[in-house]
Amino acid sequence: MALRRSPQVRLRRTPGRVLPLTLAAVSVVALAPAASADRVRFTPGASGVGDAYFPLEGNGGYDAQHYNLDLKYDPDFDQLDGVVTITARATQNLSSFNLDLQGMDVARVKVDKKKASFKRRGQELTVTPRKGIRKGRIFKVSVTYGGVPQTIVGSPIVFGSPYGFLHTPDGAFVGAEPNGASTWFPSNDHPIDKARYDYTITVPKGLSAVTNGVLKSQKTQAVSFSRRRSATQASVFKWHEDSPMATYLTTLDIGKWTVRTGKTPLGTPNYTAVDPALIASQPNAVDFFFDTTNEATDLWTKTYGPYPFNTTGAIADDAQFNGQPLGFSLETQGKPVYSAVRNTLTIAHELAHQWFGDSVSVARWQDIWLNESFATWSHLWWVEKHGGATVADAVRATYNARPFPDPAGAPWWSVVIANPQRDTMFNNRVYNGGAMVLQFLRERIGDEKFFLLLRTWVKKYADKNVTTEQFTALANQVSGQDLTQFFKTWIYSPGKPPLP
Repeated sequence: MALRRSPQVRLRRTPGRVLPLTLAAVSVVALAPAASADRVRFTPGASGVGDAYFPLEGNGGYDAQHYNLDLKYDPDFDQLDGVVTITARATQNLSSFNLDLQGMDVARVKVDKKKASFKRRGQELTVTPRKGIRKGRIFKVSVTYGGVPQTIVGSPIVFGSPYGFLHTPDGAFVGAEPNGASTWFPSNDHPIDKARYDYTITVPKGLSAVTNGVLKSQKTQAVSFSRRRSATQASVFKWHEDSPMATYLTTLDIGKWTVRTGKTPLGTPNYTAVDPALIASQPNAVDFFFDTTNEATDLWTKTYGPYPFNTTGAIADDAQFNGQPLGFSLETQGKPVYSAVRNTLTIAHELAHQWFGDSVSVARWQDIWLNESFATWSHLWWVEKHGGATVADAVRATYNARPFPDPAGAPWWSVVIANPQRDTMFNNRVYNGGAMVLQFLRERIGDEKFFLLLRTWVKKYADKNVTTEQFTALANQVSGQDLTQFFKTWIYSPGKPPLP
């Protein structure tokens, strides 16, 4: 994400809380025959996965495997209506389970096509099926809901920058990290529960919808939108993401787009969509995003290993909030989103995330440095490869520019990289301080083993969730060194250590 300027730990999954909605739906369907309930004890799934930073995010008792989002969005009324169907596997004998949903209005819920009862409290939507769901069983839950998705504003986590579902002059722009996915669809909203996605997005004719994955079809037909008196011509877009994806990496971008498609020189499909409003002020914007995306995708492919998804690309929107430009970009899976025309360094950063964060995803939000430090080191490497400052010089300049203690009271050196705390999880120390650590690690173990470590990391844990402890263990293994004190000094402790 780019904003304005020990042993493996397993998280528990748990059940839910909720906010306001209009008409959309989510469903879970059991495919195995029901066991006799009198011999089985069914209990509620937990209302959170046990993440210390976000105790209410995610839910326990099930593993989401697939989301089918069938959504209609009418920008004239800011109205989103939909039915979301989730295919899941029960990880315990469930009497009830939770989904995360902020705002919106829920009309009905079905489990395996049968009406289920539900209640809401805060962001938790608690679903109680007619019969208990036995552990190991595959089931489907569908939620019909609707309303005006609310933007998250004023959060100290992202330094007050609005995020989640953002309403634009011609549609919508979604950047959901860390907990904004539940502002627009019911979900198990934590990175630990990755799933595959299909989208059917219906918008008024003249607009287009771009999201994760590959565009499978588009057509025009008469559609009834809930806030309009009669049917109107609409465009229907179907997209498919076939790789497991964390909820915060989903996106929905609606508006008018100039699209360029093709392949990178190494053969990765590239789908780049740019808002014509950006092109009006920067006529080369489409080619700039397309060409830079090609270059960065292929550089990281050569550096870290095969591109992990079925497409690369960019979604660049003229996105504002209350008349003010948004200050962030985000590594949404397969096609990062940009709220304006950004520089090449930002594009390189967000595309490095496709390996570090998107394919290899954190198991706990406290491990966010495994995303941001690695993408930051990568964009510093990008600068060096393009004739700028070396990474070694860049990180030492950062080190020297940060006094300790800071006379202005800035918390830079007091932020612990491996556990930065929720409200400072996107602090600059996690970005540039973590990149500094990776560079010092590189200098200690040498280039050959450093790059082998990164390639091994992304290959071994592709499509999985990871912890800091797993990275440090792999670093010891690949380097053949005991790096315990190094990591204790640089990522587990506050303060400004002497240069190594």
